[in-house]
Amino acid sequence: MAKESETVSKKGKVAPRNPLPRRDPKERVRDFEEVALGFDEEAARAEARRCLQCKRPTCVEGCPVGVDIPGFILALAEERFAEAVRVLKDRNNLPGICGRVCPQETQCEKVCVVSRRGEPVAIGALERFVAAWEGEHMPEAGVPGFGTEVPKDRDKRAGDTLLSYELKHRGARGPKVGVIGSGPGGLTAAAELARYGYRVTIFESLHAAGGVLRYGIPEFRLPREILDREVEYVKGLGVEIETDVLVGKTVTLEELREEEGFEAFFVGTGAGLPWFLGIPGENLAGVYSANEFLTRINLMKAYRFPEYRTPVRVGKRTAVIGGGNTALDSARCAQRMGSEATLLYRRTRAEMPARAEEVENALEEGVALKELAVPVRMVGDEEGHVRGVECQRAELGEPDASGRRRPVPIEGSEFVVEADTVVVAVSTSPNPLLPKAEPRLRTRSDGRLVVDPETGETSVPGVFAGGDIANDAGTVIAAMGDGKRAAAAIHEYLQRKRGSGSQVP
Repeated sequence: MAKESETVSKKGKVAPRNPLPRRDPKERVRDFEEVALGFDEEAARAEARRCLQCKRPTCVEGCPVGVDIPGFILALAEERFAEAVRVLKDRNNLPGICGRVCPQETQCEKVCVVSRRGEPVAIGALERFVAAWEGEHMPEAGVPGFGTEVPKDRDKRAGDTLLSYELKHRGARGPKVGVIGSGPGGLTAAAELARYGYRVTIFESLHAAGGVLRYGIPEFRLPREILDREVEYVKGLGVEIETDVLVGKTVTLEELREEEGFEAFFVGTGAGLPWFLGIPGENLAGVYSANEFLTRINLMKAYRFPEYRTPVRVGKRTAVIGGGNTALDSARCAQRMGSEATLLYRRTRAEMPARAEEVENALEEGVALKELAVPVRMVGDEEGHVRGVECQRAELGEPDASGRRRPVPIEGSEFVVEADTVVVAVSTSPNPLLPKAEPRLRTRSDGRLVVDPETGETSVPGVFAGGDIANDAGTVIAAMGDGKRAAAAIHEYLQRKRGSGSQVP
């Protein structure tokens, strides 16, 4: 165990946080390779020793999936790496993803006790290291079911525990459960249900699994080999994935229930319907929603044209409207496509909902930030192509419902930002296809499904939902938390059906 003397000096100051290495901005802006390099073993162990091993670990309370954070960090600090993998994956099926894209600074790290005296423990970076160690030293563990022998040079106790944990329900033949959507919520729900012993099938509308993890997050933040490994891990638990299946169009929930024998469902279809601003000129050529822009680049690999013949038009100057992670991803993609990107945000940098780390990365890479800029219309040429965005300058007023100060436009302060490509990245709504196809599913005014906040159950018995289709949180880890809770509720629901003849494990 890390002693407090190793972390906190006699004057009450904590040891400085180990910075996560990153590639040089001048080099990384030329490609789509990963920006952050991750800790090596020495740096990871040094950072792990900063953990105080609190008796009441508030960091765990800040984690939506309840990872035993002190437990995996202690194992890491003591070089029991296989045990660290086991502890971490006991609660988190996607550690390689979460270590890269979860907003730890607003969750587990925000409530880390060490942060009261200095910078919090780099929990996300340590999670990423453990996942990377598993990939390098235990590659077969990424696909459960590979066998029962533990190599002699491995921590026998931890290895046995890990294998027994992953193989516990291998081959179980419980009732069939369908998962709609293969984003973070769907993958988590599927993995948890497989561990309970159910026969799980994920139905994905696109040609590759991953949902927003694949089409929304660029490779320089989440390499596809990491995503593919995590998907293979879920499949290795016995989960089947059927792609190119649009539930609500090519097949309905009722057909899956009546004709294929599915007894329960988790809906995790996300929020794929883009918002626009409703200002003049949004129909001009060269104006994209962030959904289309990022899907073409990330899923369809437009940046590798002509190898992949899915081009996306990016001009010399790109204006991106918004201040969240999606807006930053769009701007940084535009930079890598050879455009000069400018981020237009109606508040100031201090109010941006994007991760501070990603804002810093974007600015290092040359993305310009225009604060207090409220778009009022798109400016076009005589041929119908966008040529700029007219904005009003704003000042911050009283806080709104989000708790942030409201931008108040200043009359007569109009100015134009030149741009021949514009990406609107302000928000999204749930895709209405499934709710419309299943009229018994009650929805809120914003199109999200009405669910029980504790279980995720919808208005249709046996149908549960989580992630952006049901909640407003909009983060990967929040969707995973929804998936985990819903899986437990589905298990309880199916257990109650035992008296009616269902064979539940």
